Amino acid sequence: MLGLVNSPDHEIDVEDAGTTMRFLTAYFAIKGQPKIMTGTDRMQERPIGILVNALRSIGADIQYKKKEGYPPLEIHKFERQKNDSIRIRGDVSSQFISALMMVAPTLPHGLILELEGKIGSRPYIEMTASLMQHFGVNSQFIENTITVPAQHYHPAAFTVESDWSAASYWFAFTALAADAVIKLPRLSLDSLQGDSIVVEIMDQLGVKASLDSELLTLTKKSPSKQIQWNFSDCPDLAQTIAVVCAAKGIPGKFTGLESLRIKETDRITALQTELKKIGADLVEEDSATWRLIPSPTLPKEATFATYKDHRMAMAFAPLAALMDVTIEDPAVVRKSYPNFWNDIKSFGAPVDEYSA
Repeated sequence: MLGLVNSPDHEIDVEDAGTTMRFLTAYFAIKGQPKIMTGTDRMQERPIGILVNALRSIGADIQYKKKEGYPPLEIHKFERQKNDSIRIRGDVSSQFISALMMVAPTLPHGLILELEGKIGSRPYIEMTASLMQHFGVNSQFIENTITVPAQHYHPAAFTVESDWSAASYWFAFTALAADAVIKLPRLSLDSLQGDSIVVEIMDQLGVKASLDSELLTLTKKSPSKQIQWNFSDCPDLAQTIAVVCAAKGIPGKFTGLESLRIKETDRITALQTELKKIGADLVEEDSATWRLIPSPTLPKEATFATYKDHRMAMAFAPLAALMDVTIEDPAVVRKSYPNFWNDIKSFGAPVDEYSA
């Protein structure tokens, strides 16, 4: 993102970064910068039609280079704003909504977003609004309507908090280790990040989190006998929680996993495949409910595929606290946590043979 946002190049290659693809598509389209947006083969299989249709209705000129509804895209000059109110589904990806929110104040007439249906990942939308306000832009998010008047952003000092999604893997290590005390920096218990809910989820899975001298300290506690959770607001935690439940023998009933189908891979299918390697399963009871069947006995070793998905690699890595683990294509972690394997190695774990 940092390297591409000011790139003078006509072709913008986001590789496998979905957030970058969505945010920069909106940014370049409304800025009127002619660009071709492309990425990896997998990125070209990830739907973006909902965002493109929304941008077109505003007035953007975007064409598909190959398959309708999917990257690569060709963005042309932005001539004028056609509409100041649009409708968009709220149940597919909050990143589509955040992308539109962030460019909205730069439009001549601002923008009103009517979110249709169930709203997924609401905390990420609220986080976007909060950060926009930090930089001088006011908006309203009432029920299913987001209103962003035309305004100007203003520079302001800001300290970036550590990533709660990345922190979740250390919660997993704590849950699975025989004993553990792990301290994590720059994390706030009243964080705007949706994945900070991992504190509440992992409390049920045997991890206590407390602030100790500005460090979040993770220690072990007694887990619950089962768990039930709706991941609509925190879908990126689902893989980690599923693996921990599978390994600790904790049955789970999960909802809100629908968006996992359109992530870096079909994460539901990937989870089902890889969990079977340790004797566990994720059973789809109906279109909205999945049941986690834990492993009765873990094998001594297993090799896990990553499906070009950073979260698959990091979700299964904590099993190393209980068994020998091999992660295929470990370099996928570079997308969100490039130092992941080195951090594990700093704890004394033998990861040289597959570290990225």
